[in-house]
Amino acid sequence: MTGDPRDGSNGEWRRVGVGDVVVSQNAKDLLTTNGAVGSCVAVYLWDPESRVGGLLQFEWPDSGSDPGRAQSEPAIFADTGVLLLLERAGLMGAAKGRCKVRLVGGADIRDRAESDRWAKRNVLAARKVLWRSGIFVEGEEVGGTKARKATLAISDGQLSVVLEDSAS
Repeated sequence: MTGDPRDGSNGEWRRVGVGDVVVSQNAKDLLTTNGAVGSCVAVYLWDPESRVGGLLQFEWPDSGSDPGRAQSEPAIFADTGVLLLLERAGLMGAAKGRCKVRLVGGADIRDRAESDRWAKRNVLAARKVLWRSGIFVEGEEVGGTKARKATLAISDGQLSVVLEDSAS
């Protein structure tokens, strides 16, 4: 993607908050998180053949910790959220075997209690559910102590990542 991912001049912005999942096949769409991703993890998916892209931003690794919430908010958890992302992308024509998946976030943000522990668990949980679904992670911008903001262009699958100073 060319240009600053924050200027909005290259397409339709689809902002995704924590616990949300968005899937699109509109070549003009740009998928991005509402704010910088800290200890949460954003899962970006793109299928180059069907030109379907998706973004999930989850906060917690395991829906078993709160099954009731998993029923009402499946995208807040890695295990149920990734499956929801894959299901919605599949309904639009994406095939698991063609999908390019990248992870962003999983940073140790010091102003959040035990963020290093949760960040690592979130990254591992995403990798695990993707692996069990037959999808290998193509790239990662995870870890460290800085939050990141990333934007996926549906037109070509380009992912641009910017380090930020604060997380949402």
